[in-house]
Amino acid sequence: MFESLHRRTRKVGMAPGSVTYVGRDDTSAVHVELIHVGAQGVQQKDRATVDDCAAYVEAAGLTWINVDGLHEPQVVQQLGTLFNLHPLVQEDIVHTGQRPKLEESDESIFVVLKMLRYDEKARVVTSEQVSFVISGNCLLTFQEKAQGDVFAEVRKRLLAGTGRLAKNGPDYLLYALIDAVVDNYFLVLERMGDDIEEVEEALLTRPNTVVLERIHGLRREALFLRKFVWPLREVLARLEKGGSPLVAESTIVYLRDLYDHTIQVMDTVETFRDMLSGMLELYLSNVSLKLNETMKVLTMIATIFIPLNFLGALYGMNFENMPELHTRYGYFVLLGVMGCIVFGMVLFFRRKGWLGGQQEA
Repeated sequence: MFESLHRRTRKVGMAPGSVTYVGRDDTSAVHVELIHVGAQGVQQKDRATVDDCAAYVEAAGLTWINVDGLHEPQVVQQLGTLFNLHPLVQEDIVHTGQRPKLEESDESIFVVLKMLRYDEKARVVTSEQVSFVISGNCLLTFQEKAQGDVFAEVRKRLLAGTGRLAKNGPDYLLYALIDAVVDNYFLVLERMGDDIEEVEEALLTRPNTVVLERIHGLRREALFLRKFVWPLREVLARLEKGGSPLVAESTIVYLRDLYDHTIQVMDTVETFRDMLSGMLELYLSNVSLKLNETMKVLTMIATIFIPLNFLGALYGMNFENMPELHTRYGYFVLLGVMGCIVFGMVLFFRRKGWLGGQQEA
């Protein structure tokens, strides 16, 4: 959250519509992929150029142009000019701190959302901004990173040239890609659920500061998930209500189902937040209980030594007329009295249940 705020300061003072990249530093090459499904079959170019894309601006059929990497904003500017994208839309595409949102017009639909993945090595959830633009028969997608995505199955179905993807327009392809993103949310939540179960077990067996840090990290991830999913639900709610000439009636049914999936994701995120809040409270309660147990033991030890200190102090006074001082077995009698006092107090504490025994009725 704070990292994105720091990156945003790079645009302070710039004019609206300035296409300036705001995101993580990246040195990898920007990759443009083009897939066209038309009367001549399926055509694919893994390393397409802007000039290659120009041939499909008004082509019949379905065209998907995918850009991996936003750290070269000139590529976005060239495609934006080619497809007549508003400068503010281009600015939002290269600004990776966007909130999931939807902007509609008669000529285009612009959608921004977050693609989530689970880093198995670091055991954290990572996010990546993805932008979608429908323009004519084309769907343009802009991904923040160039290190892969969750669209492999959609890409495979589209390249097959059969099925609904090949027969429908870019609105259905938009649905399919967002559906792949939301389905991946469930995989991320599954991994988070495993982590929460592990932390819960550690909390009950060996609560320590490491467990507390892990709980805090999971709560932070759940907060970010809610931040990304909640506005996506609003985006899908607007899409499935229809009204845009670029979204067919046949696609609205699928968007409504996708909206239900988003509700399920949101419910799971809320459940995780409640569980983690309860685990944090349980940790604090355990710490407080351990502190109370420690204080109880120290208090009992101090209480036991109070009468012993009194007796020791009493017989440590230097008076000549203390009759017990000249008793032959007075020292051993005093030790016996002290032992009886200790035994009696321990027995009393145990009957009260302060030493782990049964509480006195």
